Amino acid sequence: MTTANMNTSFISAVALLGDEDVLGCRPRVMMDWIPLIRQGLPSASVDAVVRLTQIKRTELALALAIPERTLARRKREGALSPEESAKFVRLARTVERAETVFEDADIALNWLQSPNAALGGVTPLSLLDTDIGADSVLDTLGRIEHGVFA
Repeated sequence: MTTANMNTSFISAVALLGDEDVLGCRPRVMMDWIPLIRQGLPSASVDAVVRLTQIKRTELALALAIPERTLARRKREGALSPEESAKFVRLARTVERAETVFEDADIALNWLQSPNAALGGVTPLSLLDTDIGADSVLDTLGRIEHGVFA
C-alpha cells in the first residue's frame, strides 16, 4: 500500500464512506447507521473508501468477502445490499478506531494491512468480513491503546 499522497489527518467513518454528499445524511450516533445499512449504502461509498484508504478494490473485495463482480454490479445498480453495507460500515468504523489508537491515518492503515501475531499472523483487514474477526481486531486495538501486549 502506498499512502504517500494520503493526508495523515483523522478520517471519520462517515468521511470514509463518502460523507453527507454520498450518504445523504450524517450519522452522529450508532443508531443512525441502522437505516443506512438496511436501505443499502450508495455504491459511491466503495469509491470513497478506495480513494481515502488507497486500498485496491481487489484487496477490499477479498478482505470483505464480496466478489469484485458483485461490487461492479452494485456500482451499476447504485447501492450495496444491506449485508455488504454492514461490512463496509464495519470496515469504516474499524479504520476510524485504528486511527484513534495510532493517532495517524497512515500508521493505522499500515497496521490494518500488516500480518499481526496477536491475530494469528493474518492481517487485521482480512478479518473484517465477520463480526467475530472484527471484534478480535477491535479487542487487539484496545489492548494496544492500553499498553497490553498485542
